[in-house]
Amino acid sequence: MRHRLSLRLLAAGIVTLLLSPHAARSQEGEADAFRYPLSVATAADGSLYVADRMLPGVWKITDGKPVVFARGEKQFRTPLNAIRAVAVAADGSVFVGDSATREVYRLSDDGTPTPLTGGSIGIPVDIAIDTAGQLYVSDLETQRIWKLPAAGGQPEEVVQLAAPRGLFVDSSDTLWAIAASGEAPLVKVAADGSVEPVVATRAFEFPHDVVVADDGTAFVSDNYARCLWKVSPEGEVTKLASGEPLVGPVGLARSTAGGLLVADPRAKSIFLADAAGTLTVVVSAADEAGEQAP
Repeated sequence: MRHRLSLRLLAAGIVTLLLSPHAARSQEGEADAFRYPLSVATAADGSLYVADRMLPGVWKITDGKPVVFARGEKQFRTPLNAIRAVAVAADGSVFVGDSATREVYRLSDDGTPTPLTGGSIGIPVDIAIDTAGQLYVSDLETQRIWKLPAAGGQPEEVVQLAAPRGLFVDSSDTLWAIAASGEAPLVKVAADGSVEPVVATRAFEFPHDVVVADDGTAFVSDNYARCLWKVSPEGEVTKLASGEPLVGPVGLARSTAGGLLVADPRAKSIFLADAAGTLTVVVSAADEAGEQAP
């Protein structure tokens, strides 16, 4: 009887370890540095959330100091193993897209993930949120953009696009999208699914993400060209910043303090670009290693 009880307790402990991101953290040591930051999002209080594909998990950066907010197992098909996108809603809710489990999760205040779609997403590579709190998710596997409520449910197809990647909802609730393999690599998507090209030529080498200023100016990250592009409201494309310190920019977000936040996984850094394209380091793997969140 005693042996049976011991086995049950051991099994329960193993299940807890597999399901709890906090249990996984204790196995990783006392400190970490950025490994492969793919996506960055800003909260209303100015803190940043960064999806790190090789952590695997999410960092929270407050006052320039990174801590591990949520960590996944380094085991395929476990929650948070392959996070590629992070977004923060107006109410502070944090959402991530995880291709390892084909899922979108809402993270609690302690980083615990709650699945929202029942595994109905293929490869979620970006998330955007409108003023009503609805989520838009670009799915690289099914070549679709999906919409779902923040509380979760069956995703609703919005549109099919060629290699959809970055998404952004502007101040008028218009959805912008990167179609990385399309003839029109930057488009607007209306509520009825109709598509309006913003850039109708192959002006970029390999576009990843997009953010849009209140005046309609768009900014696009280009991994292959190692640059940030600026797109006027009329569709004119110019370079905002290129070359060092950028190595392979991917994720973009608007900073609450002004400027453009850039996640560069190859540089293992988050940069801030000002209106002139000058880049400064916000957080880098070369900085002091991050600490574990309590």
